[in-house]
Amino acid sequence: MHITSTAICAAADQLQGLVGFNSKTGHYIVRFSEDSFGLDVLQDSITPTCEFVWQPVENEVMKLDRERLQLLLEQNIDDRLQISEPLRVYVRRSDRPEIRALRQRV
Repeated sequence: MHITSTAICAAADQLQGLVGFNSKTGHYIVRFSEDSFGLDVLQDSITPTCEFVWQPVENEVMKLDRERLQLLLEQNIDDRLQISEPLRVYVRRSDRPEIRALRQRV
């Protein structure tokens, strides 16, 4: 199976859920409803998962962050997050540069 950067980016856009930063524990947590985070997660830190994995580089250029994708994989809820094979391959292939793309946050 040949996986292209286009397929990887499309898979990243299909991610489900929301990620918030828990200031008390210092960890990111995943939920599937904005109101299920609680008081230890600031509203400003809650981000759709498909946006969480993209990090700004400069101007409108963003990179698809392997470290953040790995955080999601460690949750072991791949089906709920809709983590697909192109993203698993992308995380495993650390010998390849991270994908950078012109992108604007939704």
